[in-house]
Amino acid sequence: MTIRTPFPEMKRPLIAILRGIKPEETESIVGALIETGLTAIEIPLNSPDAFRSIEIAAKLAPADCLIGAGTVLTVEDVERLDAAGGKLLVTPNVEPAVISLARDKGMVTMPGVFTATEALLAARSGATGLKFFPAGVLGASGITAIRAVLPPELVIAAVGGVSDKNFADYTKAGILAFGLGTSLYKPGMTTAEVAERAKVTILAYDAAVGA
Repeated sequence: MTIRTPFPEMKRPLIAILRGIKPEETESIVGALIETGLTAIEIPLNSPDAFRSIEIAAKLAPADCLIGAGTVLTVEDVERLDAAGGKLLVTPNVEPAVISLARDKGMVTMPGVFTATEALLAARSGATGLKFFPAGVLGASGITAIRAVLPPELVIAAVGGVSDKNFADYTKAGILAFGLGTSLYKPGMTTAEVAERAKVTILAYDAAVGA
């Protein structure tokens, strides 16, 4: 099975969403995720001192990792993300100016969409891929129906209500990229707990795609 990823070096198109992480936790938790095999990290901007955490993560991550921000809403956020060394931009909405600027800075862009109108606007704005959210509401069938009208080169990711428990529901429909939040990380979890969740997640994903 061919897996389309935002960067050719990525083995698995899985984005770890670390909402709520603090800078003092970032090095150990991000390091553990990368060591386990999760090489795309999203730190939402509504986390404490998020740009500092992104800077820490970007400095420790190998070149084949994708580090960046979620909940990016403004062009000012894009500029700060670029200054922090972030290469991944995830948004909850479709803001063409944000997508365009991030693309011009060489970032991988994954705007959040729910409808065909939003998805096509994001594609016209130059998005690398689309974050269908909340995927648990749309389901694999809903995403597949919208996908039929989209450019085939777009990376399609399911986020929200997706975990190691139901990867197969989506992979059977050819949806192979995922954003993983509370199933992987919640504030207060130890590095060991996150690493164990990452191992379980990778095993479940590889089984679902037949790796």
